Amino acid sequence: MLTKAPLLSLLAFLAVTAHPMAAQPTFYARDSFVLDLSRGLEWMRCSVGQRWSLESESCTGKAVQLNHEEIQQVILQADEQLGPGWRLPNREELESLLCKDCGPPMIDPKLFPQTEPMPYWTDEKNFWSPKNYWSVNFMTGFTYGRFFPSQQQMLRLVRNRKAAASN
Repeated sequence: MLTKAPLLSLLAFLAVTAHPMAAQPTFYARDSFVLDLSRGLEWMRCSVGQRWSLESESCTGKAVQLNHEEIQQVILQADEQLGPGWRLPNREELESLLCKDCGPPMIDPKLFPQTEPMPYWTDEKNFWSPKNYWSVNFMTGFTYGRFFPSQQQMLRLVRNRKAAASN
């Protein structure tokens, strides 16, 4: 029979080591979009400034860095041309694109070709420093919350698949 001390130690060990498995993303590429079936998201395969080429099955052109004011104009244009609902991803969504076994850039090059190994914007403000926004760096795979909205960074737009389906 276990005494209380070893039993409590065992329970504490299990509580610390048992991590619930996060849902692994299930991606499906379809022309210029990638569907994340596990999260119900639709991603643009190319960074903003690039264009999907059916011929080469890759992104062409040069990705551009934008600040938050410029991003709003890009989102309006994407909504007009590709249907409503495009937005910046939140931190968790953008982190789900990280591929620890890839790169740099640390993102699947078949799904997201020609991704720049640089920080990409999220829509999330840093809780501890509310003037700054979070970004995910595809060079290092790390997330940083130190960028001001007036600074320029790369971006990849996303939308919820329900918004895309109603189009």
